[in-house]
Amino acid sequence: MKVCIMGLGYVGLPLAMLFLKKHEVVGFDVDERKLKMLAEDKSYLTDVNDPEIMEARKKGFRFTALEEGIRHCTAFIICVPTPVDKKNIPELSFIISATHTVSRVLKKGDLVALESTTYPGTTEEIVVPILEESGLRAGSDFSVAFSPERVDPSNKRWNIENTPKVVGGIDENSTQRALKLYGSVIQTMVPVVDCKTAEAVKITENIFRAVNIALMNELCLIYEKMGINVWDVVEAASTKPYSFMPHYPGPGVGGHCIPVDPYYLSWKARRLGFSSKFIEMSGEINDYMKLHTSYKVLQALNAAGLDVGESKVVLYGASYKKDISDTREAPTKKIYEVLQTHGAHILVTDPFVESFETTFGPVKTLKDIYEALRDSDCLVFLVDHTEAFSLDFERVATLMRHRIIVDARNIVRIPPLGFEYHGLGKGRFP
Repeated sequence: MKVCIMGLGYVGLPLAMLFLKKHEVVGFDVDERKLKMLAEDKSYLTDVNDPEIMEARKKGFRFTALEEGIRHCTAFIICVPTPVDKKNIPELSFIISATHTVSRVLKKGDLVALESTTYPGTTEEIVVPILEESGLRAGSDFSVAFSPERVDPSNKRWNIENTPKVVGGIDENSTQRALKLYGSVIQTMVPVVDCKTAEAVKITENIFRAVNIALMNELCLIYEKMGINVWDVVEAASTKPYSFMPHYPGPGVGGHCIPVDPYYLSWKARRLGFSSKFIEMSGEINDYMKLHTSYKVLQALNAAGLDVGESKVVLYGASYKKDISDTREAPTKKIYEVLQTHGAHILVTDPFVESFETTFGPVKTLKDIYEALRDSDCLVFLVDHTEAFSLDFERVATLMRHRIIVDARNIVRIPPLGFEYHGLGKGRFP
């Protein structure tokens, strides 16, 4: 088929690379920066490298911001962001805009699939009516399905091709057509009864993680007060061969899925007259961890007798997870802002991220952690990048003015001699 990928972000670009193995592919995106980089054979994602872009273009991969460039396509896969606003209300403008674009080029026999994570009912209540503005009827003239993305950036074991793909259509024919298209490039297909079920599958997966991480974060706060190492507890509990599934605490959750998607269901639940207290409470706990980590840094400085306003704090990690450059909803942003408000001098180091936005303006990062640590007072581990585990603490000791470590990711299992160590969920080590 002639496949159009609507949105060339963290989901769309890798998906385009995969479909190119069997189909003609056109990418559509209104971000001129992305299109310019692709035209120069450059990637803006960790999971897609420059040589892959070059090879894709040799195979005929095209990309455009013009509707005329996708008019000939017969399958449209919408992979656009689904954020929330400041009140955690779903923001569907990207889906609506992309769907309007598709509706203006839609033809009889076409297939439209939505991958963006959203609340159950979006495909039938929002997407289908917009598509039918074309004058065509869903089900009889064209097919519609929902197939949730399951992208896990930097995961070396599970990728788009070998991760089972859930598909649910507005009718049986739509489901079968979507299964055939996705099944041509993905190893395992999982058909479900309809779009709502497929939408619910994805949001349930994300809520499951959000709730369990919140539970670990709450236990972290309790055990910290009790002098119990929560990391040891989780490690030992994980030896149980059934029932227990390990999740870990941290300085807050980031990325597009866990801190955002659960609010899509809680918002929809309120519209139906139901209060989803469990889901919303989990979000509050996970958000609080950013403040708790910030306060832990301030307390560590105070315990060492240092004036926060005269202290140099180095934050390690600006992305939301290890070994990627994605800073969406990353806890570092909030922690930076809190410490900045208290007057600390802050440097951020990250081997993957060049800069990120804060309320104080853009913050440029340093690639070299040792350069950042020179004459510093406190090192704060916020991301467990692989390089962090091979850090030379003897060298670090010669660089730092005061040797204070605040560890929110369990990077340091045994505190190095001569350092004041404060571990999240561990209490304080002398």
